[in-house]
Amino acid sequence: MYISLNDRGDEASADESAAANPTPPGAKKALVRVSSVVITLGIVSMLTDVSSESVAAILPLYITSAMGLSTIAYGFIDGLYQGVSAFVRIGGGWAADRADRPKWIAFAGYGLSAVAKIWLLLATGFAAIAAVVAVDRIGKGIRTAPRDALITASSEPSNLGHSFGVHRMLDTIGAAVGPLLAFLVLFFVPTGYTIVFVISLAFAALGVIVLGLLVPNRRPRAERAKALTRPPLRWRDLNEPRLRRLVIVAGILGLLTIGDGFVYLSLQARSDFAATWFPLLYVGTNIAFFVFAIPLGRIADRVGRWRVFLFGHIALVLAYACTVLPFGGPTITILCLVLLGAFYAATDGVLAALAAQFSPPDGIASGIAAAQTVVAVARLLASTGFGVLWFAIGRGNAVLIAAAALAIAIPIAWFLLRSLRSKATTA
Repeated sequence: MYISLNDRGDEASADESAAANPTPPGAKKALVRVSSVVITLGIVSMLTDVSSESVAAILPLYITSAMGLSTIAYGFIDGLYQGVSAFVRIGGGWAADRADRPKWIAFAGYGLSAVAKIWLLLATGFAAIAAVVAVDRIGKGIRTAPRDALITASSEPSNLGHSFGVHRMLDTIGAAVGPLLAFLVLFFVPTGYTIVFVISLAFAALGVIVLGLLVPNRRPRAERAKALTRPPLRWRDLNEPRLRRLVIVAGILGLLTIGDGFVYLSLQARSDFAATWFPLLYVGTNIAFFVFAIPLGRIADRVGRWRVFLFGHIALVLAYACTVLPFGGPTITILCLVLLGAFYAATDGVLAALAAQFSPPDGIASGIAAAQTVVAVARLLASTGFGVLWFAIGRGNAVLIAAAALAIAIPIAWFLLRSLRSKATTA
């Protein structure tokens, strides 16, 4: 059974929409537009990422050098950073769908992260830092799915990957500026961690203000109800076979995705460059993310989002390989950062678009949250486990094991998602 764009836009992928609406010979291709809501949400994310990434860029060194803790301690905190949001993502998505007010659920999440930045100024010791990271990531978990649901509600179904690409591009500008600010602070004030924390708080507060004042309070379910009356969302509505398979594949790949901090620590261990330059590794990755976000989002809409999603993981395997090559130098470091940025550009927004594509109409935030929750939990386990593995068998062997396992998992994921796509087109 074919599902038309009018009745179920989020189910149709780019090639299905092209088949349903072929372009007449000689007709000009319509200009692809992105909603102002998507742009404003991108600005909010940009400001928030300046805040969060300025801290994230110094966290590995702050923990292992300034605080003198081991890679096991950093692995635990990085696991919190990657995965603690998983415990509230589904709750945030569910609340957004049930209350039909995704803006204000997202606002609560952004606000909680801003409050955590105040606490960061007062935190000392491993337990306090871990608690601050946990609260900040809980805020991220609450806000992410409602924000992505707003993006989905403000976009054309056939243009969803492009819209997420634009949002992630703006988001990534902040993710590049944050580490750059951290670098400049530490360059001129080598012990200026507190200055970085103050800058982080200021940008977090500004992001909350922009969201509250400039983003409209869209009510996706009420807007759809004008055209079609639907019953309230139930948990079992999320038990969609395609969404379930996507979540399983994303979880498997997430278990084999180590934190960026470990990649950067590995690069530093090989090249032995000064710790002052460490935040620039984050800048390099995010510049690559910025460059690739829109092109890969548009390609995903054209050739299939699952293909681009898996391409991103191939890039990640190659990035791991760069950290264990027998030769190094600036070229290998830059190549690693480019590959890591390509990985995020091909997976972050694309996974949200895929989850929206396979979610029920009134459960888009919950469907996105389900996929993101599984990935967050998987990455929490991956970061914690990798920290122990590094400590036990050394950097090089640990990275080789992670790269080999991911390389084995990608063909399996390809088969599972290809099967999923076949069922979608023949249904």
